[in-house]
Amino acid sequence: MTTSSAQGATAATFGPDGFTGTLAVLGGTGEQGRGLATRFAAAGVRVIIGSRDAERAHAIAKEIGSDVVGLANTEAARAADIVIVAVPWDGHAALVEQLAPDLAGKIVVDCVNPLGFDKSGAFALPVTEGSAAQQAQQLAPEAIVVAAFHHVSAALLLDNDVATIDTDVMVVGDDRAATDLVQQLAGLIPGVRGVYAGRLRNAGQVEALTANLISANRRYKAHTGIRITDLPSEDE
Repeated sequence: MTTSSAQGATAATFGPDGFTGTLAVLGGTGEQGRGLATRFAAAGVRVIIGSRDAERAHAIAKEIGSDVVGLANTEAARAADIVIVAVPWDGHAALVEQLAPDLAGKIVVDCVNPLGFDKSGAFALPVTEGSAAQQAQQLAPEAIVVAAFHHVSAALLLDNDVATIDTDVMVVGDDRAATDLVQQLAGLIPGVRGVYAGRLRNAGQVEALTANLISANRRYKAHTGIRITDLPSEDE
């Protein structure tokens, strides 16, 4: 359970001039993190690339754009209003626990998928806390954890020839102001729509679904996403 609300807890908001605030992507040198950072930077968001290796973070930031900054994970978390965690599952717990004081009061968007792979393909791993996002909330109890961006193809995010990514992002969390903000953040990527999909306790199903999409990708040699039907338009 979070101990603070996103309302007033972070400087990141959406106003008449668009998104205000700074976004750090921890694990920003990996494909998923780098892809998200690239798309958000293109949308005019102030982006920080975070990595265990500050020099590597700086190099990737320079590749993405002149306004993107590269820092070590700790400094990136401290400098940001919203923090995306996009690290490999096997390093997830240690990183979140280490950075817990720096994540206090901030929206932490966890897009980590606890997956294993064998000769039969991808499969969801059991998580004691129920999901990677719930683990993050337990390890950083003063943060406002939201789970999102699990199913967006890194290959599409990184492909400069792909102008629009046709997919929905399921957003789950216990703080409604935070989930609303992350839905809006998702919508900054052309073609992407953020969809509220329940409380943080539902994050496990969202994370596990990634294994099914990976299986579909391999079978059909595609970059699959999801679309949720029969939603009202934003004007309704």
